[in-house]
Amino acid sequence: MSSITTSIFKVTAEIQSFGGKLVKLQHKSDETKTDMDVNVYLPAQFFANGAKGKSLPVLLYLSGLTCTPNNASEKAFWQPYANKYGFAVVFPDTSPRGLNIEGEHDSYDFGSGAGFYVDATTEKWKDNYRMYSYVNSELLPKLQADFPILNFDNISITGHSMGGYGALQLFFRNPGKFKSVSAFSPISNPTKAPWGEKCFSGYLGQDKSTWTQYDPTELIGKYQGPSDSSILIHVGKSDSFYFKDHQLLPENFLKASENSVFKGKVDLNLVDGYDHSYYFISSFTDVHAAHHAKYLGLN
Repeated sequence: MSSITTSIFKVTAEIQSFGGKLVKLQHKSDETKTDMDVNVYLPAQFFANGAKGKSLPVLLYLSGLTCTPNNASEKAFWQPYANKYGFAVVFPDTSPRGLNIEGEHDSYDFGSGAGFYVDATTEKWKDNYRMYSYVNSELLPKLQADFPILNFDNISITGHSMGGYGALQLFFRNPGKFKSVSAFSPISNPTKAPWGEKCFSGYLGQDKSTWTQYDPTELIGKYQGPSDSSILIHVGKSDSFYFKDHQLLPENFLKASENSVFKGKVDLNLVDGYDHSYYFISSFTDVHAAHHAKYLGLN
């Protein structure tokens, strides 16, 4: 299996896994003005003789609070299904790193590891905490330039918790860009959830009218793009963030979908016994992989 050569990204590690290779990368970001880490899993098909430009679809996986690109790379077990169907998986970071802004490291649910996939507008955060534009407008084109075999025009999106919310809002805010979307335990209605209220007020300010542009429950009814795909969601019924802290609110999202082009197309699965952890995620990765493979044209 050949080594990876890049021009934009620095390769920091190459790890053979499930017949493919996990590549750990770093680059300088124009959006965050920091070095950013990202992991990419390249399936066995990437290294096959005759692999041509833009021949492999991509799945973008957005992680949750506190995570780095390594968490899902190591514990979500996308690799065997990426090899089965033939798609790459991109694991971005969840915030800028190394800025040491006052208050950045004070809590797990704001600042470092908690960029919330928004472009901040408040004074302290606006210059660096631009994770929406970083993921959507900078990272993906740069990866396409360095990995021409991958096809970022044939891409789907998923994520967990904060990343599940991020996947839903990026899907709705960019009609037609992503072939399909799914989410594990998403913060489905963040304007009504404590995590969302904290991050939106900190990054966007107190004007709540600016928060709705990122709220999937608000966005789904306004979405007018392609709706051929269904929306797959899994939530563990033993997840305390669901039943106790009311951070996830998937029922609000499901209700909003009834007045949208996705009426009857939200496949919400509330599963007994499962919590918020990677044990939960990895238990249903196969279902989500099959969902995306269908809409990426791989079934």
